[in-house]
Amino acid sequence: MSSSTRAHRRLLSVLGSSAAATALTLGLVAATGPAGAQPPGPVHAGSVYGWGKPQTNYTFVGRLPRHQWQTRGPGTVRNQHGMLTLNTANHGTLSAKQVTRGHDVGRWEIRLRSRQYGGGHHSYRVMTELVPAGDRKQYCGAKNVALETYVPHHHRASHYIRSRPDHRYLAHKRLTLHDDQWHVFAVEVTHRRISWFVDSHVISTEKRRDALTGVPFAVRFTMKGVHGARMDRSRMQMDWLRYWTLERPNQRSTAAPAPTPGTYRQGC
Repeated sequence: MSSSTRAHRRLLSVLGSSAAATALTLGLVAATGPAGAQPPGPVHAGSVYGWGKPQTNYTFVGRLPRHQWQTRGPGTVRNQHGMLTLNTANHGTLSAKQVTRGHDVGRWEIRLRSRQYGGGHHSYRVMTELVPAGDRKQYCGAKNVALETYVPHHHRASHYIRSRPDHRYLAHKRLTLHDDQWHVFAVEVTHRRISWFVDSHVISTEKRRDALTGVPFAVRFTMKGVHGARMDRSRMQMDWLRYWTLERPNQRSTAAPAPTPGTYRQGC
């Protein structure tokens, strides 16, 4: 028997109350759960960097307004318990894109978790991107900026910036990505740079001019499947999505390592 277990039992004996014992046991379970298992609290990039009140704040309460979201692919997209939820099928790619005129600059932040049901087949890729808004040409993803892209149960989230004709800038962050593990991701786009934030910390800042497209962006959530493959059913859930203008300056420095330059070969 470990010393911590003996101490636990002695303390329960001293307390002498079933209610107190229950409370203590629950507290110990919570304290010894998986590292980082508790969801991020009110601290996020918007609060830490002083962005003020968001201009747009989606909280996903009630029925999903279909005039605000364009959905594609097999599976379901709906509001569930105050979260925008994408539940996949066992094949194909499922997405939900904002119906908006978009913004060419600003700050976008989401609070996200995901879950994979079962195993043995291919895993979905969880993606949130800024994509050309409205009916603008998509160029096969050649103008997209990722808030995050990762595979559930892996240990790394990625961020990329793409611009035509074939530029790509890529950054990574080691992260625990258990089922139902909450994280907060943000991207700030100005006329001079793009910065990426994970759980309120700036991770990368890109200043090269060919990374800045000037296109008005909309947010698109995607569970990306492998074409023609059997997939493990999965979901992604967003507790909120917020957009801020650049009206308020950052209260902290956004200096951070630059992403790694490379080539995006799937543009069109």
